[in-house]
Amino acid sequence: MRVDQIFENARAAGTMPVSFEMFPPKGELTLERAREVAGGFAELAPDFVSVTYSAGGSGNSAATAKIAQMISDELGLTSVAHLTCISLTPETLGEKIAEFRSAGIENILALRGDLPDGMSEAEADGIAFPYAKDLVPALVDAGFCVGGAAYPEGHLTCDDLVTSVKHLKQKQDAGASFLVTQLFFDNECFYRFRELADAAGITVPITAGIMPFTSKQQVTRMVFTCAASLPAPVIKILARYEDNPASLRAAGIEYACRQLEDLAAHGVDGLHVYTMNRADVAAAAMSALRG
Repeated sequence: MRVDQIFENARAAGTMPVSFEMFPPKGELTLERAREVAGGFAELAPDFVSVTYSAGGSGNSAATAKIAQMISDELGLTSVAHLTCISLTPETLGEKIAEFRSAGIENILALRGDLPDGMSEAEADGIAFPYAKDLVPALVDAGFCVGGAAYPEGHLTCDDLVTSVKHLKQKQDAGASFLVTQLFFDNECFYRFRELADAAGITVPITAGIMPFTSKQQVTRMVFTCAASLPAPVIKILARYEDNPASLRAAGIEYACRQLEDLAAHGVDGLHVYTMNRADVAAAAMSALRG
């Protein structure tokens, strides 16, 4: 099923789609191992599952289409294949479109991706698809339902949140029919962002992305790679359980569950859980939301 139809059906029914992300990690993720991970998700009946993609060789991008196809064909779940544009040419984009069509993929999350080693922002402006918005029209024309990424605290390379939201509007104008946010730890950041998005004329569904944190190292990495700010409650959890990894993990998952509950109570368009390929993390999120 197309994700835009999932949101439309949920809106008509007064419900809210809940989705998961899984990733082919560094090295090889066999299809059998991916099937185990996705099978654990399927038992929780998410509205869709997205599968990440790596353009720079840090992950297993070749597996994205195969895993997304398996999720849909074998498990009966709607899948979304990520696709990053930064290393694509018109020729390789055509190859990806053909690959995704052959796999029966209907939904693509269009992303920019990390710059290749040695490429500057100035050099990126000269490539075929420098930004995700440049990728969207070709995918829409090819018949895919296309989503885009949103940044509640602004993109890492953009200092001004208002400008970041203007860039987001360009993705909608290019044909994106749904948006998925980067992770955040402070729901107030999302609510402020949603007000700015409404004011900017963004009308497509915005699903809020939450990642349960399970270690101090993970939080530190996310702060620097995603520009996510740390509210005082998270800092206190990290300090309180610094020497107790198991308790820190439990507290981090619990914190994320409270975030999800609060977002649901505030009527967000949807919720997206960055599961880290852990079915127990996904199960905790569903338990918090569905009881």
